[in-house]
Parts: sequence; structure tokens; C-alpha cells
Amino acid sequence: MVASAPSLVAVQVFDFLDYRAFLRAYYATEKTRRAAFSHRFFARQAGLRSPNFLKLVMDGERNLGSETLPKFCHALGLIGDAAAFFADLVTLDQAESIEAKNRAFERISACRRFREARRIDGDLFTYLSHWYYPALRELAAREDFQENPKWIGAQLRPKISANEAAKALSLLLSLGLLVRDETTGTIVRGEPTLTTEHQALSLATANFHRQMLERAAASIETVPRDLRDLAALTVCVSATTAAVVKERIHKFREELTQLCDKDEKGTTVYQLNIQWFPLSAHVGDE
Repeated sequence: MVASAPSLVAVQVFDFLDYRAFLRAYYATEKTRRAAFSHRFFARQAGLRSPNFLKLVMDGERNLGSETLPKFCHALGLIGDAAAFFADLVTLDQAESIEAKNRAFERISACRRFREARRIDGDLFTYLSHWYYPALRELAAREDFQENPKWIGAQLRPKISANEAAKALSLLLSLGLLVRDETTGTIVRGEPTLTTEHQALSLATANFHRQMLERAAASIETVPRDLRDLAALTVCVSATTAAVVKERIHKFREELTQLCDKDEKGTTVYQLNIQWFPLSAHVGDE
């Protein structure tokens, strides 16, 4: 017989984007509130055979499946929207495909209580998940930049709608990625300090790179050859040389960033993609 779940949850699941972090916070809080609370106690509450299963999940050594998820919700006292939110956090962490992770995060960021607690996560996710948001921010460096969604949409390649440009402009201003010059009132690039949790950042970064790779592929047909530079190199090297190449790519990228930052007369927004990845198994891999 499964014992009744506690009626009061001291930590709110809507404050978290990492379900394992929520479990750790829940455990620490309940351990303080109830002297009898333990991993074994939680297992009894959830109707689990393993007395140590909660610890294994918190430590990332085990995942929650379709059978254990509802048991955890019961033991945690999560019902309704809270249980659904917790399930989405589990999917965000454990789903194998980017598509499934994106769908889970869309549901998470649509939750009102999450937006109230963690708006920055959803906004930064949107910023990195749409290729034209970073492009619009850089476009603001042009001397002829116009705070006109129709003009902005027509300048980007490929073009975007005025509605998309207006939404992007609004979000960039809210994040401080674009700001108004105190003297002229014109929009210029800002330098905010923005942080977000690993789950949102890693997923958004994956979305960003995938979209920019798509833009690079499309440029073969849409951009004149004299305005682009696409090259490829296929080699067989040792692990030591591979690490050196990666280090030099990082240094090269930093040098280019410094060069571009010094250019105060930009006229065109460019995108640089650099990829270095294996096309074969390593020696000893099965």
C-alpha cells in the first residue's frame, strides 16, 4: 500500500528548469522539515522497490521512465499543471531528439508561472533559436539603420516579415541586446550580462548552429561567389593533432572577433561558421 503524499510542497517546481535540481532542492528542504525523511522514506511514498532510486536520479545515474514518472509526481505532491510541468522538465532533460526537447521547452516557456519566475530563460531561448535575432542586433551597427520593421525585414537575407522584425526588435530591446542612445535616441547595440540555465542554453545553442548551417547551405545558391567563402578539408589525424587544430580554431576565431570589433563602419552583416568534427570512429571504438 502506497502512503499518502505530503500536502505541502516547500519548493515550487515552476521555479526550476532542471528536474534533477528540483529533486535535490526538494530533498534538502524536506530533510530539514522532517527528521524521518530519507531516500528510503521517499521510495515508500512513491511505491518504489529501490530505496536508493531517488538519489540515483538526483545524481544523474538513473532516468525517470513512463512507470516511475507518475510515482514521483505522487510522492512529490505534484498534481495537475505542476505534474505536467514536471513531466516536461523530464522530457527536456532526457529526450533523445532536438525536436522533442524543443516541443517540451515550448510547453515549459508557455507556462505562466514559469514565465513569471524565469522570463529570461524563455527570452534567451527565443533569441538563439531564431537566426535573424542575432543578425538584427548586428544590423543595428549600420549607420543607415532604421527603426522600421518593414525596412529591417527587407535588409536581412533571406527576408523576414515586418511582423517578425517587430517582435525581434521588441525582444532585443527588452533583453538589453539593443539599447537607445541617451543623446540621440537612436537604437544601438547593448552589452548586457545575460545568464540562463544549461538546459535552455544548450538547446538554444543547438538550434542556433543548426539554423546557421542551413543559411550557409542556402548561400551556395543565393549568394554570389565573390561575397562568400566556403571550403572543406577532410584529413586523417591523431587525437593530439585533432586537439591542436581545435585550439587553433578557437584562437583564430578570437582574432577575427577582435578584428571585427574594431570595425566601427560596418555595412553588411556576415556569419562565420567553423566546424571540426570526426567522420569516422576512433581507434578502439566498437
